[in-house]
Amino acid sequence: MNLEIHWNNLSLEEWQKRFKTIKRSNILQSYHYAQAICKTQRQQARWGLILIDGQEAGLVQLLEAKTLWGLFHAIILDRGPLWFDGFGGAAHIKLFFEKMNMAYPKRFGRKRRFIPEIEDGPAARHLLDQINGFERQGATGSYQTLWWDLTIDDEEARAALRSNWRSALNKAQKDGLEVICDDAGKLYSWLRPIYKTDKQLKGYSGASPQLLDNLAAFSTSDDPMVIMKAQKEGRDIAVVMFLVHGRSATYQVGWSSEEGRNRNAHHFLLWQARSVLKQYGVQEIDLGGVNDETATGIKKFKEGTNAKISKLIGHYT
Repeated sequence: MNLEIHWNNLSLEEWQKRFKTIKRSNILQSYHYAQAICKTQRQQARWGLILIDGQEAGLVQLLEAKTLWGLFHAIILDRGPLWFDGFGGAAHIKLFFEKMNMAYPKRFGRKRRFIPEIEDGPAARHLLDQINGFERQGATGSYQTLWWDLTIDDEEARAALRSNWRSALNKAQKDGLEVICDDAGKLYSWLRPIYKTDKQLKGYSGASPQLLDNLAAFSTSDDPMVIMKAQKEGRDIAVVMFLVHGRSATYQVGWSSEEGRNRNAHHFLLWQARSVLKQYGVQEIDLGGVNDETATGIKKFKEGTNAKISKLIGHYT
């Protein structure tokens, strides 16, 4: 079996056409995320078409940073590669990371970060442990997220909600909340200072305001930034922001005032988002990273949707 990676030979249109065929296409592998992160952090991106025995098998996006004519070099692969239907089995994964290991071997001055889009487990760890030079960092999986399926009928999805989540949604729907929806960036200037202040006050991780600016700037009509704001009698009480990428969307920003929390406005907005995002061809929402140490409340809120947890294998160098 032979694996090749053809770098930077697809046009943006050709890349996007293929990207839209992939189920669970996370934002870190999306073209517009690379544009935004490169502008924010002065990195460079490479876009690869993976071929196995001459057949198109998947896509991969790398980020690089170089100083002193390449003496110091960083190579970053976050949550990739992404595979087309019929590919991505154990043999394909092993071939891919062997290719990465050969193309970017460990050396003085090179920092490698590989976070494979692979579910954690003994078999997956054993597979990557067989690659000479690959070393896993940390004792546990480094990233967990939740995927919410939008292809399920809303009635079935509602029945699957956890009882306390469904009760909160019922109360919010009877409360006369209004929703303003924007996919053209009109609400972004209102959202940005709220996000910046909330992030500073609560100290949570997430995109910097500068990165968020660039994510907004590189949004398109095909892959829009969708902002949904909840109001009660003209008062702004909650907001959510989603970034669409291919057949998926990422829950990027969420904020509620005290009144919004009391009125369960976040439950209301997230539920309304199911219908809104389906209009853009979204089939699953990546509800974002969760953990059991510093944000148990957020994890419980997201789990209340009955979204399916995905625990990735972790960070390799």
